Amino acid sequence: MLTYVFRKLLYSVLILFGVITVTFSLMYVIPGDPARLMLGQRADIASIEAVRKQLGLDDPIYVQYGRFIVKAVQGDLGRSYSSNREVLKTIIETFPATALLAVSALIISSIVGILIGVISSVRPYTWADNISMLFALFGISFPPFAFGLIMALVFGAVLKWFPISGYVNNGLVYLVLPMLTLALRPLAIIARLTRSSMLDVLGQDFVRTARAKGVNEWKVIIKHALRNALNPVVTTVSAWLAALLGGAFFIEYIFNWPGIGLLAINSILSLDFPMIQGTVLFTAVIFIIVNMIVDIIYAFLDPKIKLS
Repeated sequence: MLTYVFRKLLYSVLILFGVITVTFSLMYVIPGDPARLMLGQRADIASIEAVRKQLGLDDPIYVQYGRFIVKAVQGDLGRSYSSNREVLKTIIETFPATALLAVSALIISSIVGILIGVISSVRPYTWADNISMLFALFGISFPPFAFGLIMALVFGAVLKWFPISGYVNNGLVYLVLPMLTLALRPLAIIARLTRSSMLDVLGQDFVRTARAKGVNEWKVIIKHALRNALNPVVTTVSAWLAALLGGAFFIEYIFNWPGIGLLAINSILSLDFPMIQGTVLFTAVIFIIVNMIVDIIYAFLDPKIKLS
């Protein structure tokens, strides 16, 4: 078990090193001079050169890269060009909003998705199954940002049932539209995966034996079939948790939700390089940590994983 955990930790460190490298390269991939962006387009050459020297942008690339790695490991992601605030502090302040949106959307999608998947597997190839899978196909295929715009237009602007912009400090009703929009795709995937896994389990011998013994049908479905069909579902849910915690960029931007996604898009629009690098790196770290923890927990629950 220790070997498995060590291998996962090593993989995570290597992935994190790659992410830091890609994040550092954003400074040179995105067009624009950071010093000129800080001082404005009317700044003179002498002032721009002074700022470049102050930021260390006149050093060789390998020196800047090494300095970036050292500071990133220490938790120093620099200061925002727009607000002059510490990048990490700003990200941490916005993370609770993203966490609230992500966790609530994942709870809704997990409960509803598993319920739809179970119903479809119990009544396969019926009208209920066909409608459920059509809905799941719609959820997987429809772009989340387009669905968000439709939700805002229909339920916010036309019907005026829910507000389309704001945060929960004004009421939980502000959570409804972004939460449902964000939950659509994971809900659809969880529903399809649950149905497929349940159909496989329901055809196995121990389920037929339980039915032959006269066990109540719903007890067979819930206690025997669903319990054994949840392993791949749990893995999918954990992967979506990592992805959603990283920031639902377009959804937060559409509904003006003050999370990491909105912060990242505003930083891109203003070419705030340190904030762009910080949000990308923080998102990657969250994704890596959550997936690593889930892999280790999953290995404890299923010993066969350690041997694969």
